[in-house]
Amino acid sequence: MGAVVIDDGPAGVKAPDGGWGWAVLFGCFVITGFSYAFPKAMSVFFKELIREFGVGYSDTAWISSILLAMLYGTGPLCSMCVNRFGCRPVMLIGGLFASAGMITASFCNSIIQIYVTVGVITGLGLALNFQPSLIMLNRYFDKRRPLANGLAAAGSPVFLCALSPLGQVLQHEYGWRGGFLILGGILLNCCVCGALMRPLEPPKDTKHSTAVSEKKIKKKLLDFGVFKDRGFLIYTAAASTMVLGLFVPPVFVVSYAKDLKYPDTKAAFLLTILGFIDIFARPICGILAGLEWVRPRCVYFFSFAMLFNGFTDLMGSMSHNYGGLVVFCIFFGISYGMVGALQFEVLMAIVGTQKFSSAIGLVLLVEAMAVLIGPPSAGKILDATHKYMYVFIIAGVEVVTSSFILAIGNACCIKKKPEHSQAKEDVAEREELNKQPEDSKVDSIEVEQFLKKEPEKNGEVVTNPETCV
Repeated sequence: MGAVVIDDGPAGVKAPDGGWGWAVLFGCFVITGFSYAFPKAMSVFFKELIREFGVGYSDTAWISSILLAMLYGTGPLCSMCVNRFGCRPVMLIGGLFASAGMITASFCNSIIQIYVTVGVITGLGLALNFQPSLIMLNRYFDKRRPLANGLAAAGSPVFLCALSPLGQVLQHEYGWRGGFLILGGILLNCCVCGALMRPLEPPKDTKHSTAVSEKKIKKKLLDFGVFKDRGFLIYTAAASTMVLGLFVPPVFVVSYAKDLKYPDTKAAFLLTILGFIDIFARPICGILAGLEWVRPRCVYFFSFAMLFNGFTDLMGSMSHNYGGLVVFCIFFGISYGMVGALQFEVLMAIVGTQKFSSAIGLVLLVEAMAVLIGPPSAGKILDATHKYMYVFIIAGVEVVTSSFILAIGNACCIKKKPEHSQAKEDVAEREELNKQPEDSKVDSIEVEQFLKKEPEKNGEVVTNPETCV
């Protein structure tokens, strides 16, 4: 992008679906792992923090809650930063924030200071990495995008399986302060992943005219026009309802096993089973979502994944022994992996590449409210009833409801456009682009001819991953 102010995919350049895109995918895999696994992995330090500062479990639990709230709630801020400065600079700054928060936390003397450093600063840093990485993945992959999303989403369970044992080792060897310091250094790898997010560029013959064109186009930093899209509204309503119950079972399943008088090691092993199944479920689901017959119906596939997850919660409420909980974790891992692999793929399919940076920020903001309501509400129900059955039933009902919202809303409110109508819209978009001043026009046919030239005439372009289509 260079000096271009607005971070949009350049006109006339197709998604490479490979090449440097695999490096982008690897960076997205790492960032997704840090973003989702880090708040959960922090729990291994809670006992040391309780002993150090003389606080309770609820006080330390706020660290993970604030981390997740920052990851979701700063979505619009991340969207504006990406639209203003581009993905790579935002991710580099985010990596520095994430690292600085953990390093500073190693010198803290109160739990409030931990909230600010780990929760707010590190949480903001992870948010500034997570959203831009998904945006870049969307730009580099088109035909293989479902598979790419599934592989990137697999970073969450992989890193959870790695960071939790690592945190225990660091705490045992160096204490919580030394552990925080080392984790801060590890989070600098977010900057490395940010450096991998190379912007797509048009061919050299049209690069200058495209830059002039993009500079003249005025665009809002946050596009609220996505709220005019019925598909986006239905997706947002379904996703926010789903999040109310989606994260509840993993939070309470270990406590459920302990309440049934099973040892701590056997209870904790349930999460290991869930995570192991999740690792394989996400990429497999990505492959299925990319099939020719499934991809046009990915919204309904996502709805099925949510229905499967909610039904698993309802069946899990009937578990009264360890074997039943193991079966529940296996099926929950499959359904949870399906949801994780499809949620952003479906959003990309609904709003498109150009509006995705704004759409994901607004969706995450709405989901942040649900994240803060869901698990605490389930905890209050548990305190009032002292039965985990009701917690799992309510979580299942919420997720099943979200699947019906998405499926019925999409079937009743979204009219499928005929192919000839879609073709007319594509022609209209091209004509709209050609209405720009003569000195800033970008002829898409000229770009296509340029890309089709012989390799020996355009050696540099053919070897450039961004222009290899």
